[in-house]
Amino acid sequence: MSSRLAALQSDLGNRFGDDISDSKIEFGELTLTVPAERYRQVCSALRDEFSFEMLIDLTVVDYLSFGQTEWNTDTSDAGGFSRGLEPVTAARQTFDSSSEPVEMDGPRFCVVVHLLSLDANRRLRIRSYCTDNDQPAMDSLVSVWSSANWFEREAFDLFGVIFREHPDLRRILTDYGFVGHPFRKDFPLIGHVEMRYDPERRRVVYEPVSIEPRVLTPRIVREPAEDKPNA
Repeated sequence: MSSRLAALQSDLGNRFGDDISDSKIEFGELTLTVPAERYRQVCSALRDEFSFEMLIDLTVVDYLSFGQTEWNTDTSDAGGFSRGLEPVTAARQTFDSSSEPVEMDGPRFCVVVHLLSLDANRRLRIRSYCTDNDQPAMDSLVSVWSSANWFEREAFDLFGVIFREHPDLRRILTDYGFVGHPFRKDFPLIGHVEMRYDPERRRVVYEPVSIEPRVLTPRIVREPAEDKPNA
């Protein structure tokens, strides 16, 4: 399998040249990184010239707060494993309106596409980074693979990435009046509003969220060795 992937990697490198900014084989799969301005053209050529006739998945990755964590499970004491109590990740940092927004040095949003060639029995992953962190956008692949239609609508709804020339780009999972994009790392984990049915108004109403934001602190508690009964 690795020799087949290496051969495919070489063929794609020879065909696309500078249109591929990075190429690597990891975990038994070949991944190509393509500049945003060549994203649709490369995908179209992969379909027509390399028999990748099926798009099986399209999603977005938000790299805000990448590498940060609230959980520290490396050490433990008599009370159990330690857990982070201070809000660290972006979704908790930006819940307080007085906190400063998290800044990004590089691209924040990455569109990831998984392709399948039934004819050659091989898979390929394509990554392309949006160049604008504030208003991320990417060319639509609906004209290349029709299956991209609802995948792109889902990515727009949950991450806020605009897919240019999409025939019907609108929300698919959240309400029509929903504010924000819930899969973004700076979206509060508890959300902005909650809804309930009001029997007096006879309709569903939206109200500011009443949940108190906090970091959960589960612990694994063990009995001291000397207190355990003898076998």
